[in-house]
Amino acid sequence: MDMQDSSTNGLPCDKTEQQLDCALDLMRRLPPQQIEKNLGDLIDLVPGLCEDLLSSVDQPLKIARDKTVGKDYLLCDYNRDGDSYRSPWSNQYDPPLDDGTVPSDRLRKLEIDANTAFDQYREMYFEGGVSSVYLWDLDHGFAGVILIKKAGDGSKKIRGCWDSIHVVEVQEKSSGRSAHYKLTSTAMLWLQTDKVGSGKMNLGGSLTRQQETDANVSDSNPHIANIGRLVEEMENKIRSTMNSIYFGKTKDIVNGLRQTEPLSDVKKRETLRNDLAAALKHRSQQPSN
Repeated sequence: MDMQDSSTNGLPCDKTEQQLDCALDLMRRLPPQQIEKNLGDLIDLVPGLCEDLLSSVDQPLKIARDKTVGKDYLLCDYNRDGDSYRSPWSNQYDPPLDDGTVPSDRLRKLEIDANTAFDQYREMYFEGGVSSVYLWDLDHGFAGVILIKKAGDGSKKIRGCWDSIHVVEVQEKSSGRSAHYKLTSTAMLWLQTDKVGSGKMNLGGSLTRQQETDANVSDSNPHIANIGRLVEEMENKIRSTMNSIYFGKTKDIVNGLRQTEPLSDVKKRETLRNDLAAALKHRSQQPSN
């Protein structure tokens, strides 16, 4: 009996993988503020890719309120169990879940300290917003996700939002004095302005970067400090890259399409430049005495 490749909805694997690559490539180019709508439209077009798309496409973070402690926290797949989400502050699920997955006692203590540390980091760098840290146990270490969301209130006629998702995997060495860190970071940014002089403008994009490193672990240099340095360096790199790619390139395009000075002045300057070039050329061609 001839063996055939497995398929999705009757499509060969190669075609399914090609569709997924095209869908992910398209999502990277569409506005971040419309990710949920665009993702839903893609799933409607190709239902067979639903699970792959939902697990591969990072979506803007949503905010919930922990009524027990009166603090906001962020929702993602890493703190979800069924239809409930775990708060990093109270370690409780909402809606309540009796058998929800929670970290071990050792990791829960580390999770509490990490939330406190990154709450200060968020306030220092973003001056507002919401942050959450979730950790879970692995066989030879642990993993976690650091979430940060800052939305602009539009008070200066500029609306926007920053979402960063940092997934870190920590493999602890047998000695316990060092560890291997693997960080995968995704940042989504969009800005929208609506002014009389410039009209309505949308600008946005997303970047994903990865980094691995080894570091020593001790009381003076704990896991939180090592992870914090990695996240800080990665966010600085991503911000710098976004600034040069999106904002710098947009500025170049706008400057190339639109002049801020009258066309008559530009033509006068061009004429003067041509006259000077012709005069210098004529002078260089004259024989010297």
